[in-house]
Amino acid sequence: MSKKKVLVVTQEMSPFTEPSEVAELARKLPQYLHEKGMELRVLMPKFGTINERRHRLHEVVRLSGMNIIVDDDDYPLIIKVASMPDVRIQVYFLDNDDFFRRRYVFEDENGQAYDDNADRMVFFCKGVLETVRKFGWAPDIVHCHGWMTSLIPAYLKTAYKTDPLFQHAKVIYSLYNDAMEERMTDSFFTKAAINNLAAKDLIAYQNGVGITLHKGATTFADGIIVASEVLSASAQHALKGLDKPVLEYQGEDPMPAVLDFYHSLMVEHVS
Repeated sequence: MSKKKVLVVTQEMSPFTEPSEVAELARKLPQYLHEKGMELRVLMPKFGTINERRHRLHEVVRLSGMNIIVDDDDYPLIIKVASMPDVRIQVYFLDNDDFFRRRYVFEDENGQAYDDNADRMVFFCKGVLETVRKFGWAPDIVHCHGWMTSLIPAYLKTAYKTDPLFQHAKVIYSLYNDAMEERMTDSFFTKAAINNLAAKDLIAYQNGVGITLHKGATTFADGIIVASEVLSASAQHALKGLDKPVLEYQGEDPMPAVLDFYHSLMVEHVS
């Protein structure tokens, strides 16, 4: 029986980024899955705070060279790779000077969210899926961590739904007590458009007042994992009225329950 393939997409991961709830879980999960016999690919942004020399990042030339369109502008995508400490799992970093070569991650030195966070998210989500296509690697599970990954469920269920690599993938979105929606405007929908995807196709990401990234992601995902004990109002709203599997918060050691959740979704597909 072939190994099940899991694509982990995360906005942060220890020890490459500062410790956070997302970073710590995204670090532990791939190792646990690897030890359970699964095949992993891990993708994250290459923020300017990540020390390339210390973590031994190097460019993957065969994967680099693509251009990603954001708001009608082309941005070059550079792919770098490093190994997770003490684990034989490679982490692929998506890099671009315009979006990620800065001293802070999501906010500037004054604690203000970057004005282009929507552009950065769109670039990352589009770049992830194009990179996986370049791998030629078909995941059974796509597991998204953090608001910066929130467009991936929509893209997979719309623009990429006929792509043979993703047709059988189950998409899981982990809900954390994080949000970066306050500075995003309706121009988000124009930026997020991809292929034949129109603004109306992303209406789940809007609540009539503003942008709701978590709600959009949970609408398109096949399963939801509650990863934070306490959720923001936005994240709580995203859970309301969902008719799909939800794994409630599991405490400090959620790994066995997460693995069981994976298997339940894959069995559901087979049946």
